[in-house]
Amino acid sequence: MNDKNDNYINIEAAAEYLGVKPVTLRNWIKKLDRNIPAHRVGKLWKFKRSELDAWINSGKSAIE
Repeated sequence: MNDKNDNYINIEAAAEYLGVKPVTLRNWIKKLDRNIPAHRVGKLWKFKRSELDAWINSGKSAIE
């Protein structure tokens, strides 16, 4: 998919897209083994909306 909406987004935009606060998303990355599709670029976390959608649709985002 070469859609401009599938560019990498920062953690603030990803958190807004998921409907959570950035601190919550950081906690998910660091503390929970949810296989969240996050990519580390230097000190920054980057995300693709299509990967976040796939993660949500897979059910891996559900709290067990």
